[in-house]
Amino acid sequence: MELVKGTLDVLILKAVSRVPAHGYDISRWIDQQSGGVLQVDEGALYQALRRLEMRGLLRSQWGVTHTNREAKFYELTVEGRDELEQRARMWDTYTAAMAKVLRSPGSPGEVSA
Repeated sequence: MELVKGTLDVLILKAVSRVPAHGYDISRWIDQQSGGVLQVDEGALYQALRRLEMRGLLRSQWGVTHTNREAKFYELTVEGRDELEQRARMWDTYTAAMAKVLRSPGSPGEVSA
């Protein structure tokens, strides 16, 4: 399923909120946590990682993966943690409102005062 605009950044921030991770692990984590529904395009992922790092929400350093390959590992900054908390609250509010509207039995002509 294609990601809704604006969701990739918050998914990345959540993915690295507990431990630093490299791009492939971030992508795999999002896929696994969503039950395979959300799949991240590799090009979009690395573009978002660079953007988040430039905004000061992530920092990176080179390290070695469990398969003994060199990779860039990303972790949240304090600003990134604040951004994640703010965006998570926003998404909770947004998805609750969308669910309420989509499950409502009425129609626009039946709006009550």
